[in-house]
Amino acid sequence: MIFFSALLGNLSLMILDPITLLVRTFGSAFLPALNVVVVGIETVLYPMAPPLQPLLDWIEQSFRGTLLPAQQTFYQLGWMFALVFVGVIGLNWVAPRFWCRYLCPLGALYALPARLAWWRPRATNDCSHCAACLRACPTGAIAVTQQGFSVDPAECVMCMDCAAACPESVISIRWGMPDFLRRDVQARHSTFDPSRRHFVASALASLGAVALFRAAPSARRDDPFLVRPPGARENDFLSKCIRCGECSKVCPTGVLQPSLFQAGLEGFWTPILTMRLGYCDYACNACGQICPTGAIPPLTLEEKRQRVIGTAYIDQNRCIPWASYRPCIVCEEMCPVPQKAIRLDEVDVVAPNGQTVHLQRPRVLSDLCIGCGICEYQCPLVGPAAIRVYAPMRLPPLG
Repeated sequence: MIFFSALLGNLSLMILDPITLLVRTFGSAFLPALNVVVVGIETVLYPMAPPLQPLLDWIEQSFRGTLLPAQQTFYQLGWMFALVFVGVIGLNWVAPRFWCRYLCPLGALYALPARLAWWRPRATNDCSHCAACLRACPTGAIAVTQQGFSVDPAECVMCMDCAAACPESVISIRWGMPDFLRRDVQARHSTFDPSRRHFVASALASLGAVALFRAAPSARRDDPFLVRPPGARENDFLSKCIRCGECSKVCPTGVLQPSLFQAGLEGFWTPILTMRLGYCDYACNACGQICPTGAIPPLTLEEKRQRVIGTAYIDQNRCIPWASYRPCIVCEEMCPVPQKAIRLDEVDVVAPNGQTVHLQRPRVLSDLCIGCGICEYQCPLVGPAAIRVYAPMRLPPLG
């Protein structure tokens, strides 16, 4: 089903790929948690144990910015990734290598060419049918019959536990013709052998799922806060993103967060920018450089600075100079655009207590704003910021 969905431009089921599952879990759950533990230990030991200070300094110099983030990152769905990963590991209590045998889509793909394998475990001498290898095999790939030892190449993962368990040492990796090409050997396959009916059913299920995804309301009108990484929106993003989380892991500010349902089911766990947790650094283009599929294009730093990923708007009902008649120019100070996408208007207003107050009220120049979100991130208000970045809109020219 994953194969047919990918042909139709949908990679939603790539959340089950083992490599992306591992990278996503460690980048969004385990490493942030490890950083909390390391910083906590260092905070306690550094002033209390001077002899350990050189060791702690070495840890910071060696791992800070590489293994450990430069600053603590926070991920909204980190707990979910950790729970899924622990669940996958826990399934091994049900059956050895449960994920590899029953759920792993990558393993299912590898099983197709594995039937052509010329190198695999074979019996070098007559087998005594003790079945020690069968009991040791973690994937159930071995059969011991009157004809002797045989392996289903589609299920074998070449762990060689069978060779280690064999009391007579008759099993080794040997070169030989695949069984299905030999008339004198009856190939042994697993009980599940997809037929043409399964093939057609998978194709139809994929077609129906993709059609339902793209008939959902999210396909017609985006979530207002669905802000994508630079260049991704114009790059057929959903048909390329494999949900690996590499971009989130490398982002220095932690603004890239996995989405839940902001982009519908088709965009489940794809990266979006959550400005209250971070911002798109004006001096960084790491996400495009690390993306393994090109879903986020590898823009140069100058190109990235020109890409509009969103537009900031001021909520005058919450903005401190507008609603509380108090001075605040944080958003204008933080704006990294050289021409300043946020300007300050000097005004004299009458406050509710009757006093005349001189204020600098911010306003956004939408034609200069690139939506980096540092204004929203730095807004001093508790809760939703008074200035928020929305998904970009195509506005008609003035006049």
